Amino acid sequence: MNLYIRYFDHEALAKSIDEAMDFLKGIQEIKLDNSVPGRIENFINASNTFPLRLKVSYSNYVLFLKTEAQNLDEFHEMEQKRKEEKAEGKLPTMADRKRSLLDMFNEIQEGWYEAGITFKRVVLVPDTNKFQYEDTKFRVRCYAESISDCYNQIINHLKGRQDIDQRSQYPSIKSNNFEYKFLGAEDPVETDSAPEPAVEEPANDVPEEA
Repeated sequence: MNLYIRYFDHEALAKSIDEAMDFLKGIQEIKLDNSVPGRIENFINASNTFPLRLKVSYSNYVLFLKTEAQNLDEFHEMEQKRKEEKAEGKLPTMADRKRSLLDMFNEIQEGWYEAGITFKRVVLVPDTNKFQYEDTKFRVRCYAESISDCYNQIINHLKGRQDIDQRSQYPSIKSNNFEYKFLGAEDPVETDSAPEPAVEEPANDVPEEA
């Protein structure tokens, strides 16, 4: 899977994270931090197909799209064909795509999942005695009946914890901030890799006041 990347009039097709980073570093006004390669990798490995909009300034974003195209010309040809099919009514509507996604999320596939979310946790700032949002990553391995069940287990767990403020905000199951991987029906304890405990850590995004 390759990446189409666009920032205003700048565009590129990257076949690796290194190529994507080289393109971004070549645009002078873009400011990058150490979290960018990891966020691009998470986007590539995520099962969903939604675009990634990487914030690089107060109001500007870099757009990332997954594509099978091997170069920019092929990407533009594929996009033109997609637009023509849309105009002719051959492409599924937004409602169709939403139903398709929900069907996928609800499809029974019982077993172990490795999943994580990035949610906006309300935390107290001791110096100011004010509350603010802090992007926090939570990762866990759990047993679930489906992707939806896995997602709901994570959200219900976090909402039920007394150490997490009830004003904290959680991403949609369709968001790029929810990631998952199906590991199989076998208990990870009995395989070569031990199960990972729940892990949470602050993300590198700038906090927002609550």
